[in-house]
Amino acid sequence: MIKIAAMGDNVVDCYLSKGTMFPGGNCLNVSVFIRRFGGVSAYIGAIGQDEAGSVIEKALHDENVDLARLRILKGATAYCVIGHRDADRVFVRADLGVSMFSPSSEDIAFLKDFAAVHIGQSSGLDDHVSAAAAQTLLSYDFSTRRDPEHRRTIAPLCFLASISGGDLSHDEALAIAAELRDCGARWVLVTRGSEGAILLGAEGLFEVAASPADLVDTLGAGDTFIARTLFGLIAGETPHALLSAAAVAAAETCRYFGAVGHGAPIKLSGVVPELQTISS
Repeated sequence: MIKIAAMGDNVVDCYLSKGTMFPGGNCLNVSVFIRRFGGVSAYIGAIGQDEAGSVIEKALHDENVDLARLRILKGATAYCVIGHRDADRVFVRADLGVSMFSPSSEDIAFLKDFAAVHIGQSSGLDDHVSAAAAQTLLSYDFSTRRDPEHRRTIAPLCFLASISGGDLSHDEALAIAAELRDCGARWVLVTRGSEGAILLGAEGLFEVAASPADLVDTLGAGDTFIARTLFGLIAGETPHALLSAAAVAAAETCRYFGAVGHGAPIKLSGVVPELQTISS
């Protein structure tokens, strides 16, 4: 059984026009998708003692994600206000709440029982990725962060380095992938939205077109692609097979609201009070 942990960010994505919040965040999403793809997953992170935190905890529990290292802290759970332009998600405003945490030595030691750990740059855990990579294979999502010095620091630690490249030309995507490989990443994934994705590794360059989908909401599609690619690499699937499966899975995520579903009503009083001042 393939075991993959995710350590870092979580959030409730608040769709004000629907009055609904959905569990989300790059690392939380990856932990859920790994479980859905047939793996064993664990989530290491922090939520608040509030209704939003309860929504996140229940969703992870219902998805059978291991919560042994989940912290429940005083303070507010992270939230993000989501808008849409057609079906494409737009980030309006966010508050990180208690989600920015420092892993303990026990959290790091916990990783040794997993085949890989996924960490995203938005989690603020760059000071801890070296320790995590010493325990197991590291998957790291650079998202849209582009500074070369950051890539040169993190890439040597990576089994899989991922980039969100919807704003990049094909040549730009290839150049960044090649740089990450040259810096030491074993595999590099560049997701390009409707343009598909690129995977570069020792076996060569592989590309896949985006799978057709009736778009409802693109939130979480990139995280789906990362999770399915990581799962496939750990499982020993061929690059062509895992990319095809990842494209299909990402398209499926676009067919419903929220990254992983599990929507719950937004109750402005006592959940995310600052949202009372934000119009939809």
